[in-house]
Amino acid sequence: MSALHLICFPISLPQLGRWAAQRNYGFTLRRGPKGQERGAGFDEGRAIHHLLAETLGPGVLQPFRQFVAPDGKQSQVYVYSRLDAAALRDAANSHALPEASTICDLTQLGAKVMPEQWRSGRRLGFEIRVRPVSRLLKPLTVADGTFPKGAEVDAFLIEALRSFPTGEAAEASMLKAGRSREAVYRDWLALRLKGAATLQPGVRLTRFQRLRAARKSYSPDGPDAVLQGDLIVDDPAGFQKLLSQGIGRHKTYGYGMLLVRPPWSH
Repeated sequence: MSALHLICFPISLPQLGRWAAQRNYGFTLRRGPKGQERGAGFDEGRAIHHLLAETLGPGVLQPFRQFVAPDGKQSQVYVYSRLDAAALRDAANSHALPEASTICDLTQLGAKVMPEQWRSGRRLGFEIRVRPVSRLLKPLTVADGTFPKGAEVDAFLIEALRSFPTGEAAEASMLKAGRSREAVYRDWLALRLKGAATLQPGVRLTRFQRLRAARKSYSPDGPDAVLQGDLIVDDPAGFQKLLSQGIGRHKTYGYGMLLVRPPWSH
C-alpha cells in the first residue's frame, strides 16, 4: 500500500461560496410553517466535499479538516491522501475545471509523508473535529415524541433521554450524575478508537455547537465538537487505518480527521 501523505492547501471562501451557489451545493434547508423549504445557511464542508471530488476524484482527499482565517476570507484545508503532491497536481491539471483554480490554489500545496509505522505504546497528542452521533438500533420514545429506528441522534441526547426519559432538565440531571457533554463525547470517541488506541485522562471538549448540515436530500441538525488530548497507540496498523479513513460519521464533509500533535501532557 502507498504511503499516507498529509496535504494542505488554501481555499478562497468567497470564491467557494459563489461556485457553490451556482451549483446549489452546500446550502441547508429547513421547513417553513406550511412545509415549504427555506434556505437556512451555507455548509462549507459539503461545498468542499464536492469541489475536491470534482477536481481530483471521489475519495482522493478525505478525511479533511478546514481551519478558517480570522478575516473569514480564506481557509487552510488539511487532508490525508495516498497520492503525493506531484500526483495531486498532475490529477488537477488533467481533470479540474478552470474555475477550480480560483477557489483552490494547488500551486501553494504543501505535503509531508506520514510515518509508515507507529510504535505500539507510543503516546501522541491529537485534535479531532467530530459529529458525535449514533444511529438508533430501535425506536427511542420520550415525553414529547419518538425517534424512529435508524435516526441519527446526538450521543449526549441519547444518553440523557435514556437516563431521564421525562425530559425534564435532562442536561442538568446528567451533570449531577457526573455525565457532562465532554464525558459522553470522550466515551463516544474512545469506543471508536478501541483496539487501535486508548485515550488518556484529560481529554478536553474545546469547542461545541449545534450545526445544521447540508446533505443531498435532507438537512440534519446535530453536534459539532472538537476534542483534544493524548492517546496511546495499541495497534500500529489499526491506528494507521483510522488516520486514513477517519472516525465517526460525515467523514467526507470535514469531520473525523485525526490530527496528530505532540503530547499535551507528559
